[in-house]
Amino acid sequence: MNRQSQIQLTPDEQRAYLAEATTMTLCTVDKNGYPHAVAMSYMVKDGCIYMTSFRKAQKVVNARRNPKVAVMIESGDAYDQLRGLMIRGDCEVIDDPQEVWNVMREIRQFRGEVPAPPEDAVLKERAKKRAILKIVPVKTSSWDHTKLPKGTY
Repeated sequence: MNRQSQIQLTPDEQRAYLAEATTMTLCTVDKNGYPHAVAMSYMVKDGCIYMTSFRKAQKVVNARRNPKVAVMIESGDAYDQLRGLMIRGDCEVIDDPQEVWNVMREIRQFRGEVPAPPEDAVLKERAKKRAILKIVPVKTSSWDHTKLPKGTY
């Protein structure tokens, strides 16, 4: 058994890791071909990752131009503690204000927050200037160095 297969997260571990993290790094490609990486709040639903951002934000502009994106979650301070999950996928940008508002509310609920009516009205107004980034996973890579025998590194 090779080392890579020893340290992979199982599908259940991947789901748990996605549920416990609060942010992930979204990587898009700019017009010059350089990576553009930003921290984002997110929600996982039906196997897809959802985020919202201002429609004019660089990450949204980049995703419209090139829908191939990557997201990553990582944790650990020392090499033998490193855990992570990288998902490459295709990103759909959704502009419909009603859909954006619904996803903004769902992301808050996914995070354990329930918007009160006044806050919900504010979210509905903000949704008019925002877009949804819906990432459909194509390839997943994971690692959990805590699975290796002590003293490996």
